[in-house]
Parts: sequence; structure tokens; C-alpha cells
Amino acid sequence: MGAKVVYPDGKAEIVEKGKRLGEFLNEKYLCGKTDNQIADFSYEIKGKEEIFLCDFESEEGKLAFWHTSSHVLANAVKELFPSAKLGIGPPVENGFYYDFYVEKPFSPEDLENIEKKMKEIIERKENLERIEISYEEAKRIFSEKGENFKLELIEDFKEEKITVYKHGDFIDLCKGPHIKNTGFIKTIKILSASGSYWKGDERNPGMQRIYGVSFPSKKQLKHFLHLLEEAKKRDHRKLGKELELFSFSEDIGPGLVVWYPKGATIRKIIEDFLYKEHIKRGYVPAITPHIGKKDLWKRSGHLDFYIENMFPEMKFEDEEGYFAKPMNCPFHIQIYKSKIRSYRELPFKIFEFGNVYRFERSGVLHGLVRVRGFTQDDAHIFCTENQVKEEIKKVIDFATFVLKSFGFEKYHVYISTMPEDHVGTEQMWEIATKSLIESAKEKNMEFKIEEGEGAFYGPKIDILIEDALGRKWQCTTIQFDFNIPERFEVKYRDKDGKDKTPYLIHRALIGSFERFFGLLIEHYAGNFPLWLAPVQARVLPVSEHINDYAEHILKLLLEHNIRADMDLGNERISYKIRNAENEKIPYILIVGKREKSENKVSIRKHGEGEKGVIQIKEFINTLMEELKQYG
Repeated sequence: MGAKVVYPDGKAEIVEKGKRLGEFLNEKYLCGKTDNQIADFSYEIKGKEEIFLCDFESEEGKLAFWHTSSHVLANAVKELFPSAKLGIGPPVENGFYYDFYVEKPFSPEDLENIEKKMKEIIERKENLERIEISYEEAKRIFSEKGENFKLELIEDFKEEKITVYKHGDFIDLCKGPHIKNTGFIKTIKILSASGSYWKGDERNPGMQRIYGVSFPSKKQLKHFLHLLEEAKKRDHRKLGKELELFSFSEDIGPGLVVWYPKGATIRKIIEDFLYKEHIKRGYVPAITPHIGKKDLWKRSGHLDFYIENMFPEMKFEDEEGYFAKPMNCPFHIQIYKSKIRSYRELPFKIFEFGNVYRFERSGVLHGLVRVRGFTQDDAHIFCTENQVKEEIKKVIDFATFVLKSFGFEKYHVYISTMPEDHVGTEQMWEIATKSLIESAKEKNMEFKIEEGEGAFYGPKIDILIEDALGRKWQCTTIQFDFNIPERFEVKYRDKDGKDKTPYLIHRALIGSFERFFGLLIEHYAGNFPLWLAPVQARVLPVSEHINDYAEHILKLLLEHNIRADMDLGNERISYKIRNAENEKIPYILIVGKREKSENKVSIRKHGEGEKGVIQIKEFINTLMEELKQYG
């Protein structure tokens, strides 16, 4: 029986073993996927497998397409700057990059010339070739080329099969996958250049990183560039400053967020919402310290496996050292172990909005997305083997409810399975992994298996959401942990009177408040829905003679728990309206002599303009009804 080659439309054909997948690939079908692995043109068909062909609309197709584009970029740089040394050039979520070691940074003119050269290379329509070579041959090839960074990588890979990809005269150390021909790339563009470090370590040589993107059509590039411009307008760092939501201060320290009143208001709304929903679902709250003794982190394994991400040890008098906590897990374990637990108490579900601190290198800090101090919506579920699957399903329901409540409907789900090096028995891994897969299926979630990509301490589900621009963001993680229970000897007393180890599920729904807030800013472009808006209504008197009526209106709004303020400045009303619109306040209430005499307000809705003059009680009722839709 031959292999089955399946096209994106579902049609299939049987193919004898020995053929290369490249026979089925072209400008439309860029690569294949089999057993959750990407297969490119060089793949030899074995005869029994099922191979799904992938076009550019698939993740696999984009990956192969952009990987080849990065080689075209490296080829162009080497032709224009022969002395440049090659680093690495992977595909990324929205394009690709390549790192180069050069004597001076690339200028804007250099980047223009590199893009022109890339287009020339594409026009050559050169086939790619995958070649397996020995460790010695790899060293010879790249020694002759003076590629010292490639030689370092070869040492890292010396125990593995070494492959290179070649097109024309250009050759690069690479595992693939790639598309069949450079001519399949119809349009390519350099986006930017920035500094980086070899292997991301600032102790290593500085590199120049060039970012680019490519597509099978000019229309796709045009759409991408439009989204790129829209993303710049929505940048949470820009809007955070304009809307006075948060900031960072060098006096305080990089990566440490200062929440301004409006940002703090939104955060409190999110916290209150999540707190209430946790209590409804049987979780119990905890508050734990920001630091812990050295022995605690030694026992948990953090000092062995995570020390590079932890802030330095703190010493107090003659006491044992302390560390700022990078995670909440050991503290929740202490609460669980505060007494002997019976099987009747399980599942025991404990949650905390816990502040944690991780030492991120300055080069990777990025607004609210990558910080050094942040708050996790952390929870740990202790349960029996028989409860595992039901608890996973409950967490999935909880996660999707929360994400939908904040306006996110599209998800990408990934399940990561057992790596070679792991703790816990294979039976525990099998039970946990099976529960994740079956739960996702029963909840009708499409998912992708990431074989061998689980952490050493347990399998997990990651839920990525799509924002208004179609970008994916990591949010929910549901992670089994077989390491912590073993290290801390976590037990429960079963019905037979014996002590047994519970399954421990570590989960976060929104991840970190900081990162999620940055996502919300960009998703809504700062136009928060009414229930999240820090100021829901602003009262604007047309003159100081109406200030007393404006204060009366404000008092009524506040009495109905509507977040409102007023502008009593001496500026013209048009100026006040413009300010309120720029601050993206949902409702503007304008009051003058007529409104005062009739006990009414003139309503203006953000982005929509005037809505008429109505009684203040009618406006309040309308607002309260609108808020009901948010629960």
C-alpha cells in the first residue's frame, strides 16, 4: 500500500514509496505535513504515511516560505557585503529575520540595496537543494568561508545529522524546511534593522538583525503593510502614554510598571471580574509574600533550573538569603500542606493574583508585553486521577468564558507532549496528556499537537487568541506539574487510608495582568468597551454659569456607580469636546442654559457624534441597560 498525499481541498492520491515530495510541490503547494512534522521538497515518501500538502494559508506553508526568504536575504547581504558573517535566520510569526556580524550598522541606503538584490535573486528562480554532510565536511566548508558563527553552531550539532541548503552559489547550514524554488516568492520587503546579540546573550558579539517579509502576491503584501500601519497606531506603549494609563521610569527601574489612575481603574475592574468568577467556580483565594527563603527555591528546583531568570539573592543580617519570587507555586504548596488533606477535599483549587519578579535582560524588555515585575492570575488545582479530565474541561470552559467576556472569539490551541528528559512516570504523562486531548476534543476545539515540546515537568495546553488585527497572543496555559509534588512530598489521604500523590494542575487564564492589559489596549485601539472604560462619561458645562448644574449631573452619575468626571476649565466647549474625544471617553454630556432649565443633557457618543437631548434619568437608565450586556 502506498502513501496518501492529501490536498488542502480534501482530495487525495496514493503514491508509491521512494518518490520525493518535491514532485507534488509548486507555487501553490509549498510543503507537506506528516506526523505533525513539516516535510519539504527533499522528503522521501516512505509508502505508508499520510502527507497533507500545505499552501501559504497554513502555518507550515508560511514557515517554509519565510525560511527560504531568509536565505535569500542572507544571499543578498553576502553578495553586497562579502565580509559580513552569517548568524542565524529563522522564520518568525510575521516574516523572517537574519543576523549578521558587520563592521558598522546597515544604513537606510544599505537596506534599500539589499532589498533590490533580494528581488534580483528571486528573479533567478533557483531551485533549492538539501544536502547531508559529515561533521568534518561541514567544518571544512564553513572554515573556508570564514563563517565562525556557523562553525560554533556545527559544534553544537556535531552529534546530529548535519544538513545544508543550497541555491545557486549560496549555501547555508540549515535543518529546513524550505520551498522548492526561490521564484515562488513573488514579492519581498525589508521592514527594519536593529541590534541584537549572538544567541541573544549580551556577553556575546553584537549583531545586526534585518527583518523582512514576503508573499506569493503583491495584494497580500499590501494588506500586510496596511495592518502594520494600523498596529503602529494601536501600539500600547504609544496609547498608554497618550491616554495616561501607565508608564515606566528609569528612576524606578526598567521593566517595572507604574499604573496611573486610569490604568489602575481598568486593572481593578479586571481583577474584580476574575475574583468573582473564581469564587463562583469553587476556587479559594490566597495572598502570599513577594520574597521567599533560599531553601524554598532550592527545594522547588528554581535555583537549579531557573536561577538566570531570578533577581540576585538578598541578605538580611545573619539570616539565610532570600529571593524575590519568580513564581507562586511553592507558596501555594505550603497552604495545601498546612494540614493533612483527605480525598474528600479534592479537588482543592487555590488562586492568587500574585506579584512575581523575573530578571529579563534589558534588550528583550518591551512595554507591558515583557516586563520584570508582573501579576499572574495564578491557580493550582490538586485533584485525584479520576478528577483530572473533568477539571481540565472546567478550566477550558472558564478560560473561553473569560476570553469571550473581553471580546476574543478566535483561538489557536496547542497541546505539548512529553519530551525526552522528563520527571514523573510515563503512565502519569499518558493519563495527563490523554485528558488534555480528550477534553479539547469534547469541547470541540481544534488543536495542534506539539510533539515533545512539553516542559520536563508535565504536558500542557496553550490557548492563543487572535486580536482585531489577526495577531496571535499567548494567554491561557493549563500545565501539569509532576515535579513540585514530588519535591515537596505533597500527599492526600485516600479512602483506603493510604497517602497518595495528587495530580497538580497549574493554570493561568489571562497570563499576566500587564501583558493582557497591553493586548486589550491594542485590540480595542484604546476604545475600551463601556464596562472597561476608566471614565464612562464626562460632563461639560458650556460656561461657568452652568457649573452648579454640571456638578448636580456628576453627583447623580456617581450615585449610580457610573465612572464620571467633569471639565470645569475656561476653554471653549469645542476644545473640551476635542479633549474628551481624544481621551476616548464613551459618553460626553454637554449642559447649557436650555439643558439646565429642562433638567436634561445633550449626549455625544465617542466616534459617533451627537445623540440628542434627553432627561438625565433617561440617560442613566440607558447607560445601565447598556452595561447589563457585559454581565
